[in-house]
Amino acid sequence: MRIQHWQDAASLLVGVWLVLSSFVLGLSGAAVWITIALGLGVMLFAVEAFVIPSDLEEWGEMLLGLALVAAPWSVGYESASATVSSVVSGLLVILLAVWELMTDHNFSAWWHDHWPHRAG
Repeated sequence: MRIQHWQDAASLLVGVWLVLSSFVLGLSGAAVWITIALGLGVMLFAVEAFVIPSDLEEWGEMLLGLALVAAPWSVGYESASATVSSVVSGLLVILLAVWELMTDHNFSAWWHDHWPHRAG
């Protein structure tokens, strides 16, 4: 198990925060279970990146980030702190995943091979 990108470790910390935030912020109702489930998902993708590095976990993290951003309004979180935590965490997960993809040499090579740039 080796950390290739620091963004994976940062995503793991965001996932841990999401799981703990349910208790720290005193969330209630659906916000608790959705935040825990999405936090565990972020943690799972981050750990998977340590064990079997590929580009797929970043795409999964981006989807989980979108779910975190949309959850407060689609489910109806009761507290403002739950909404802020979910949206900020979701945006952070998306940012870290995109950043990792843009700095990953394997993904850059794949992108260049499949989407060649044509000189004008």
